[in-house]
This record gives sequence, structure tokens and C-alpha cells, in this order.
Amino acid sequence: NCSDVMAQIKKEEDDLKEKEEVHLHRKIGLLPAVSFIIGSVVGSGIFIAPKGVLMNSGSVGLSLLVWALSGVLSLFGALCYAELGTTFTKSGGHYTYQLETLGPLPAFLQLWVEFFLIRPTVTSYLSLAFGRYMVEPFFAPCAAPTELIKLVSILGVTVNCWSVTLASRTQVILTLIKTLALVIIIIPGIIALAKGKTENFQNGFEVDLLTLDKLPLAFYNGLYSYGGWFYLNFVTEEVINPKRNIPLAIICSMVTVITLYVLINVAYYTVLTPAELLLSDAVALTFAGRIAQGLASVIPVLVALSCLGALNGSIFGSPRVLFVGARDGLWPAIFSMIHIRRHTPLPALLLLYPLIVLMLISGEIYQLINFASFSRWLFVALVTLGLLIHRYRFPLHPRPFKVPLVLAVTFTVVCFFIVGLSLYSDPWNTGRSCALTLTGVPVYYLTVHRFRLPRSWRRIFNYCSKQLQILLEVIQQEARTY
Repeated sequence: NCSDVMAQIKKEEDDLKEKEEVHLHRKIGLLPAVSFIIGSVVGSGIFIAPKGVLMNSGSVGLSLLVWALSGVLSLFGALCYAELGTTFTKSGGHYTYQLETLGPLPAFLQLWVEFFLIRPTVTSYLSLAFGRYMVEPFFAPCAAPTELIKLVSILGVTVNCWSVTLASRTQVILTLIKTLALVIIIIPGIIALAKGKTENFQNGFEVDLLTLDKLPLAFYNGLYSYGGWFYLNFVTEEVINPKRNIPLAIICSMVTVITLYVLINVAYYTVLTPAELLLSDAVALTFAGRIAQGLASVIPVLVALSCLGALNGSIFGSPRVLFVGARDGLWPAIFSMIHIRRHTPLPALLLLYPLIVLMLISGEIYQLINFASFSRWLFVALVTLGLLIHRYRFPLHPRPFKVPLVLAVTFTVVCFFIVGLSLYSDPWNTGRSCALTLTGVPVYYLTVHRFRLPRSWRRIFNYCSKQLQILLEVIQQEARTY
């Protein structure tokens, strides 16, 4: 009995010590994890991208096929990431997996392009969509002031810099709200379909309007709407029991999203003709106005909250990638530090914030989506290629969750095919994206591989880092979390 009491006292002391240590705490359970993925995936895409998918696929039937195949392809990729997330239990997502399977140079290039192109572009797009849907109902039928939209967008970006618990609870609530928004759109469409309104589906596979060079752009729009399935892997070290909860959360959330997305597109085409959908920049609003005028005032708010949920997931997960990269020595050490009370990677958050605001103010968001998509899917393809290479090189390595080989190969081949075909479809944007990615190579060799910066520059940099550490109240994590 005495030994049991002493063991219990020791356990309580260890728990208290763990709470007092500064590190990323495991606070994300299964429900928040599922909400995190669904909330990150379902943003503005499903309310905006149907027009782009239809425009580039050429027909109703082919557009629905693109939506379904994009969902299945995203599920294959998500399952690959589930294997990687249980094999390498570090946070960091794309970056960590490339570091472990392909080496430091691809991992550094991932950090480089993620934080100077992909993340500011995608986050700015989401925040602008949030600001537009929040502001425009108050000015209808007139146009809302652009400056006010951008101001509200910037406010939306600041939603979760301070608390992991608050961010995860916010994500659960916003996920429930956005699921309600999708159901509100789906039900009237299914009712109309059951009443025999099927004329828009007749001759649905008219392939005459399909051209090979536009097909990757159709998939880019579809895949963009499913994007976000990899965000949970960015925060692996904050997931409770990741070897169980990561695969479960990924499977449950992706099956749910695919079902909702296909049904909502069926609802769109039941009520709207292809010509009407192509003329609409906000398909959900046009749909709501056609079904019931009362919905026209509700849908913008629900869409805005949907965008806020995706924004919340993006801003919560992305800085963790930079945090892990800095912890591994591939980024300045100040970004590997954690706030002493809030246990968030505050310096990494603060680096991302001005880049997003700069992108918002410039207003050049929409033409950058294809630009950012090339780099994003190139690195996703490299991650799953690394998975295949790691399996071949280390067949006995423990893998708590193992995706079927055919799914991993299929996903990798299709991703490389889409990326390669986009070089033909849009050589200007994809060429610029490739060039921006390659600018990270000399930076890597100058600052990481062989530290060749002048000694005076290094002293200045170290001094600034120490002052920032004091100002931001951040320190290195005190406990190993992977």
C-alpha cells in the first residue's frame, strides 16, 4: 500500500511538472481533430469553385465527375498522410515528411515556398472571402467599400494567435455551423430532384467543350476546394493519441466532405442551369435567391463563418511548420520558441501575419490561386513519393497505419501528371512558381548547408533574436513532444 501511495504521489508530481513545462501540449482529441479537418477543408471553395470546375470541364456530368474524382484523390492523399503522421510523430506535415524521406534541401524549399507564396496567398483568399460575405449584405444592392472588406478580412486573420484551447473549441463550433450551411443548400436541391427536376442533367456528358489543356484547371479548382486535409499533420504533437486519432479523424472527415460536396453540386445543378451557374460569382447566393428569398440573407453569414473556420484551421496549423523547421535548424532559432504562458509558437505566427496583410492590401489574390496551386501540389507529390522511397529503403520501419500501396502510387502519379500538364496549360504562372521555388536553393546553401554570412551580420542577427525573445516572452520548449 505504501508503494502504491508513493507511486501515485510521483505520478501527480510528474503531471504537475509537465503542466508547468513550456511545450506544445496535447489538447486536440478526436472530435476537435475531425472538426479541424472538416473546418479547414470546407471554406470558400465549395461556394465559389463550382463555376471554375464547370468552365474548365465543359459539361454538368464531367464537372460532377471532377468533383467526385478530386474527392477520391484527396482521400488517397489524406490516407498517405495518415501513414506518415503515425510513422513520424513530429508536427510539421509536408516539411517533416520531406526531411525524413528526401533530405534537408527539399524540406527547406517546402518551408521557403510555403511561407513566401502558398500560405499568404491561400490565407488571403480565404480572409477576403470572409470579409466580402460579412460586409456585402449590409450594403446590398450597392457594392461594398473595398477598404472595409479588407479591414474586416484583416480582423478575421487574428482569430487564434493566443490560445490552442480557444482555437480548437472555435473550430468545433464553426464546423457545426458550416455543415448546417451545406445541409440548408442540399435539402431543397434534393427535394427538387425528387420532384423530377432533372432537365439540367440530360445530355450531361457533352465532351465537345472539353479541351485537354483546361482539364488540369478543372481539377485545380476541385482540389483547391478539398485542400486542407493535410492540416492536422501540421499539429501532430498536439493531438491526443495521434496513432489512433489521426487515421480515424482523416477517414471520418474526408468521407463526410466528399459526400457533402457531391450532394451540394447536385443541388446546384438541380436548381440552376449551367449558363446561370457560369454567370454567377457567388453560386450559393444565386441558389438561395432562386429557392427562397429568406435564405438570401442567411447564406452570406453562414458562408462567412465557413470561411472563418477554414481561416482558423489554416492559421492554427501553418505556423507549426515553421516552428518545427526552426527547431530542426533549417530556419532561424527565434521561430522555434513558444510563448511562456499561452504555449503557442508566437514568433512563427507573427512572421506569417504581415505577409498575409501585405497580400491582402495588394489585392492581387485571385490570379495567384493557380500560381500557388502548382507549388502546393508539386510538394504534396514529393511527400508521397518520399513515402514510397522510405517504404522501399526501410521495409521494417514500424508503421502503425499502412495505406495500400496501390493508393499511394496512384495518388503520386496523378499529382505529378496534373502538375506536369499544368506547365502546358498555364506555362507563365507555373514557370514563375517554379522559379520562385528555386530561389530557395542559394538561400539554403548560404545560410543552412554552409553558414557563409559575415560574422558581423551573425552578431547583429543574434542580438536582434535575443531582444525579440525578451519582447515576445518566448523560450525554447522544455520537453520533448515527439
